[in-house]
This record gives sequence, structure tokens and C-alpha cells, in this order.
Amino acid sequence: MTERALYACQVSVETEYLPDQSSPETGQYIYAYTITIRNTGQTPAQLISRHWVITDAMQQVREVKGLGVVGEQPLLAPDAEYRYTSSVMFSTPSGEMYGTYQMVAVDGHWFEVDIPTFWLHQAAGLH
Repeated sequence: MTERALYACQVSVETEYLPDQSSPETGQYIYAYTITIRNTGQTPAQLISRHWVITDAMQQVREVKGLGVVGEQPLLAPDAEYRYTSSVMFSTPSGEMYGTYQMVAVDGHWFEVDIPTFWLHQAAGLH
């Protein structure tokens, strides 16, 4: 059995521009993103922390690190999913995000899960 088969998660992302919360005239563009994390491994694992790299259209980069997601540290059994929605604000009409989740399996093994790059733009809700 390979390590990947024991410890693996898949991440998918949906995005939506929030015009009701945005204020383009003052440079505030708000986007919601919904993440689904699926434990594709064979071992239950808990999401402990996250690390985001957020880049706006002017290539200004900020990093966010913290415990859990939306105040939770979900434990995912094999084949289980966890879904949450959060938001981000840009001072430009578009941007991108990517990152990692730090996970710990019930056997104590730590591993990282990549969050693929996703783009946020005003037409995000149309695809």
C-alpha cells in the first residue's frame, strides 16, 4: 500500500462574486468560495490548519495561516466530505487563491493537501 493511498484528500472549489456586498467605486470586490474536501485515503484524518496565498490583479500577495476552517477542524472518515463557504475581499476586480491544508490522520501521520489555484472574477458565477 502506498502512502498516497493511506493519506489523501481531494479538494474542489466553486466561486461566486457577491455584488450586493461589493463596492467597486471604493475598490472592494467580495467573493464567496465554497470548498469541498473529500477524504480519498484509507485513514480517517482531521483538518488542523490552512495556509492561503491570495494574489490580486495588481500582483499584490498576502498570505493567511490559521487553525481550522470557518472555526472548525473537521474529522473526515474515508470517503467522507466536508463542505464550507468563506469569503475574500480584493481591492481589484479579480484575483486568485491557492494553498494547502495541514491534516493529521488518526494514526498520527501528518500530511498536506494542495488546494488548487482558483480565480475569482466578476463573471465567476457564470461558469
